[in-house]
Amino acid sequence: MKFPRNAKIIRSHFDVAPFAAVFFVMMMFLLLGALMPVPGIPLLPPTADNLPGTDRPTVAVAVDSQGRLFFENELVTETVLKTSLAAAVKNSAEPLTLVIHADKSVSYEQLTHLALLARGPLTGSTNRIGITNILLATLPGGPEANGKP
Repeated sequence: MKFPRNAKIIRSHFDVAPFAAVFFVMMMFLLLGALMPVPGIPLLPPTADNLPGTDRPTVAVAVDSQGRLFFENELVTETVLKTSLAAAVKNSAEPLTLVIHADKSVSYEQLTHLALLARGPLTGSTNRIGITNILLATLPGGPEANGKP
């Protein structure tokens, strides 16, 4: 049985309007997506090269430019931070290293206060938190960070 062929291939001009519409819709999504807030703590740490790291267990604390403290991605007060650090030390089999993720605008006084807080005694107790190893988190710096061309 032979079927008749009466279908013709469309040989019209290329229509740009549908492609332009899809392109502009995609541009709208990209531009609006760039305006969406990014979750997390806005920090701009300092840059440095060739600093030592650690292979020991760590606990991280972040300090933003306004001096707010963050532990485990939550805004905390100093007393909550002390008890959280003490619990982390108690649950760890090895000595912990405190890694401070600080904004570059955080003062040296605030960093020293945080370091002493991690070493110092608990409120109303003679027990010490006992974190003695403290590191400052930095971004890796390239040649332009060191002043080299």
